[in-house]
Amino acid sequence: MKKINLIAAVCENGGIGIKGDLPWKLKKELKYFSRVTKKVSNPSKRNAIIMGRKTYFGVPENKRPLPERLNIVLTGDPSANSYPSEVVVCCSMQEALNKLDTAPLSEEIENIWVVGGSAVYKEAMNSARCHRIYLTEIKKTFECDTFFPELSKQFKIVENDEDVPREIQEENGLEYQYKIYEKC
Repeated sequence: MKKINLIAAVCENGGIGIKGDLPWKLKKELKYFSRVTKKVSNPSKRNAIIMGRKTYFGVPENKRPLPERLNIVLTGDPSANSYPSEVVVCCSMQEALNKLDTAPLSEEIENIWVVGGSAVYKEAMNSARCHRIYLTEIKKTFECDTFFPELSKQFKIVENDEDVPREIQEENGLEYQYKIYEKC
C-alpha cells in the first residue's frame, strides 16, 4: 500500500479558498504544485491526485482534468455531475485508495497526492497511510471560507526535499515559504 502525501497553500489564518477559488494569484506557486504532483522517478508511471468535487470544479474548466496525473474526484453523489471518462469518481477516500491498491492502477501509479478540499485533507491526515504534508505558508491573511485542518502534534517539520526551495519566495508583493511536515 502506497503512502499518501498532501499538498496545500495556506494563508496565516489557515485559509485555503473562498467561493470555490484561491484567494490569491501566485503563478509560480501553481507551477510548484504542478511540478511536485507530476514528479515521478519512474518515467513509465504517473501520479494520482485525489480531490473533492468542489476542488475539482474550482479548477478552471480549460485546465481540468489536471494533465499528466490520474484525477480522482470524491463525491457523495457520483451521478450528479458529468465527468470526463479519464476522471475516476469515487464515493469515499477508502474507495479511491482501494482502486489505487488494485491492478492495473497499482502498477501504473507511483505517488498519491491529496489536493483538497478541507474535509478530504482532514480525512487524509487522519489516515494511517498519511506520510507528508507539503505546505506553502503564505505570509498574509486573506478572507476565506474554506480552511486547512489544524496540524496535530504528530506532524513534525522536516528538511525540504532537494528540489524544494528553503528560502522565502516573493511574488506579486506576497511572501510565502515551502515547508514539509512528516507524520511521526
